[in-house]
Amino acid sequence: MNKAPSLSSEIKGDGDPLLILHGFTGDRSTMSSISEPLSKNYSVISVDLPGHGNTVKDLEPYLFNFEDTLKALIEVMEFYDLEEFNVLGYSMGGRLSLGLATKYPNKIKNTILIGATAGIADENQRIARRRSDDRLAEEILEKGVEWFVEYWMEQPIFESQIRIDPETFDASKKQRLQNNAQGLANSLRGSGTGSQPSFWRKLNEINSPTLIIVGEEDPKFRSLAVRLNSGISKSEIVVVPESGHACHLENPDFTLEIIKTFLEEVLPR
Repeated sequence: MNKAPSLSSEIKGDGDPLLILHGFTGDRSTMSSISEPLSKNYSVISVDLPGHGNTVKDLEPYLFNFEDTLKALIEVMEFYDLEEFNVLGYSMGGRLSLGLATKYPNKIKNTILIGATAGIADENQRIARRRSDDRLAEEILEKGVEWFVEYWMEQPIFESQIRIDPETFDASKKQRLQNNAQGLANSLRGSGTGSQPSFWRKLNEINSPTLIIVGEEDPKFRSLAVRLNSGISKSEIVVVPESGHACHLENPDFTLEIIKTFLEEVLPR
């Protein structure tokens, strides 16, 4: 194997390689409703993104930059001697998945997006969002992770998670509370929506078949899904019923089945 990468990761299962990327405040364990069952048929590579999980201590500041994170993800796959792979990402992980598909099209076989966006096209809006993310990062450092988790979980985009069974919901909150304040602040500043490049004009460069998954009760990202679908030539949208932003948590069985079906259709047997 190659030199150990900067991002904490693990590989499980055999078969076609599938990189799975979690959302902001999560870690690789938060994608287990997808990663565990898929590892029965695929080689699933799960990563803790910068500032999350075990990728926190002694991390070089530059790695929080969006494009440097993309390079670090490629290093993870090279560490496992994987030149080509499938990628699946949720929310922040979805934005990074789109980044991989546009920056490294020859490495991506198929792309699966859950609650994703290609960024903010308007420069002034992107600057405003970056300033907003920076203020929130300061508040995280000043008020701490416990304050932030309460604030974050009260955002309207997560209201539909009330349907998640209490045990899963409590585990999700417990995981978020284990985050490091500096790690989350650095992640917001380096890879927040305001800091990432806009990929809207580069969607036509994506060669890989793409599955766009979005919750029925997530109107903002349903609209974004339509825009993504119109820009990516080999793409399709699936709307997950009885679900908001986090489809893999709110309706895990349905979400898993559509992912399995997609991969079975696009990968050689």
